[in-house]
Amino acid sequence: MNSPTYKSLESRIDSCMIADRFGLWRDLKKKKERLRVTRAIEKSEEHVARRKATRPVVSYPENLPISKSVETILQKLLTNQVVIIAGETGSGKTTQLPKICLDAGLGLFGTIGHTQPRRVAARTIAYRLAEELKVNLGNEVGYQMRFQDVTQPITLIKVMTDGVLLAETQNDRFLERYDTLIIDEAHERSLNIDFLLGYIKRILPKRPDLKVVITSATIDVERFSRHFNG
Repeated sequence: MNSPTYKSLESRIDSCMIADRFGLWRDLKKKKERLRVTRAIEKSEEHVARRKATRPVVSYPENLPISKSVETILQKLLTNQVVIIAGETGSGKTTQLPKICLDAGLGLFGTIGHTQPRRVAARTIAYRLAEELKVNLGNEVGYQMRFQDVTQPITLIKVMTDGVLLAETQNDRFLERYDTLIIDEAHERSLNIDFLLGYIKRILPKRPDLKVVITSATIDVERFSRHFNG
């Protein structure tokens, strides 16, 4: 059997997990043992395939105001790197936005990360999402907070405190384990949220594949838009 060519391996890297791509590019360019690189690509492609196979069917409660805007939000996600959403309390944005991201084809090559300022909220939202998507908590939907990580490698949506995401920047400089980040309750302007917003803005040019959703009940859309466009 002929060994895979450089170009054939290069073309497959974009079908791998985002977190694996840099290392695969580096090994391929350094002309490391081609068989080893091929196996690493196959392993990452299999991981993506498992995630696609476990992707749940998405539906939206008709009684929630945000359900009427699903198509509009989905199109904004597909055509913009950063989407800013203002929605009143009770509109359903917190529980439905991660599902809209799934509908947009996100969460397959990286996790959909969904931050909350408080631990109780993170856990409650994860339970609700798992219930609505009809999956077991800790599998396709999970949550993480300090000293508690209820996720697996196949987790598509991870709800976490903003402090957890902040801590992850220490070891995952470009947050490559994620293909989407939803920063909820952004109006609270805590030190964690302020730092995250600044950090995310700085890495966006290096992460053109990263989608970012900023949302809150009382968000100043113009001000946040200037932050990311300025």
